[in-house]
Order: sequence, then C-alpha cells, then structure tokens
Amino acid sequence: MAEHATALPGTGSAERRHGPGAEHRMHGSPNGHSASGSAPGAGGAGAARPGGAVTDIDSARFRSVLGRFATGVVAITGIDASAGRPTGLAANSFTSVSLDPPLVAFCVAHTSTTWPRLRDAGRLCINILSEPQLEVCKRLALKGGDKFADITWTGSPGGGPVIEGALAWIEVSVENEHVAGDHVIVVARVHHLDKHHEGEPLLFYKGAYGSFA
Repeated sequence: MAEHATALPGTGSAERRHGPGAEHRMHGSPNGHSASGSAPGAGGAGAARPGGAVTDIDSARFRSVLGRFATGVVAITGIDASAGRPTGLAANSFTSVSLDPPLVAFCVAHTSTTWPRLRDAGRLCINILSEPQLEVCKRLALKGGDKFADITWTGSPGGGPVIEGALAWIEVSVENEHVAGDHVIVVARVHHLDKHHEGEPLLFYKGAYGSFA
C-alpha cells in the first residue's frame, strides 16, 4: 500500500493523489484498480493465450490480477527528527520474515517522500489497523501537512507512535533495504510488540477497503 478497500494509496506504499477522479494507492500494493478498457483484447498488449497464459505483462493486468490477493493494512510510524513530530505511511505489503532473529518486512515505493524521514527516525512502529481506521489510512496517505492531525497516539518503549485503535503494534528498527524494481523491500528487526485493541482488521481487496462479512 507504497504516502483504502475504496482504493488504497501508492503501488507498494500509500500516498494519495488529489483532484477529480483521484485514485488512492498503497505502498507495496499493486492496487486492484484498472482503467476502463485497460484489459486489451486478443493480439493486444497483455493478450492471453488460449490456455490463459499472459504473453505480455502490462501494469493494468498486473494490478488487476494481484489485487485479488486480500491483505491487511498497516501504518508505519515514527518521529520525524527534523520536525520533531510524528509521521507515517500506510502499506499492505507487510509480512513476518524470521522468528530467530525476529524480523519483519514491508515495501515502500521509491517515490515516497515520507520514507526518508521514517528511516532517519531510528525506532519505527508498525500499527496493524482495525476496520474502523479507514480515515487513519487516508490521512497517512496525504502528501505534506500534519499527517497526525486528529490521530490519537501514545509512545512505544522506543518512542514510536502507537495509534489508538490499532489491533496491535510492533516496534522495529531497519536492518536492511533491498532495491526491487520500483520499490524498496525493508527488512526490520523487532524489539517490542504487543496486542493493543480487539476488533476486526481493515482489509484491502481489489483496490478497495473492506472487512470480513
């Protein structure tokens, strides 16, 4: 998801476009949206063979197919050292990596203007968002301004912002970064973690936010 499922911000991480017809995309997310008519007919780019195999992979087809994989949504937060205030981004590309040592990973788009500030924060907090927190996700997808306006939070043991209402939080520090196409895969070491609130998770599926039926 990536700087919602109605539509989540940036491919990979989430930064929000504004204006009429604006599309929301999430960091790490191959957003499920595709433009009308974007699935070319036979013989066009992305045309499928009789067996269903894709001959050319265009971005619209890629997003449409991968958008059928449902994920949760996380808010990756930290204290911007230059401004002295919390900042963050939304992502759906989050996974556990290792138990020993405890490692997790997430993806962030190269175009993210928030990630450089988070990287420099030292300790980050990964908040697993609950179903009522769609507005939190939208706000963190904004570019510029105070992303934490109207967001209530407390500090993790290392000072990372734990967002009120999140299902759980995981405090991490960056271990490694691996360039992968138009994203960076961030591997992070877990220092502290805990459950926070009970509830249903915020889900992202086919370019839209939702919850369990």
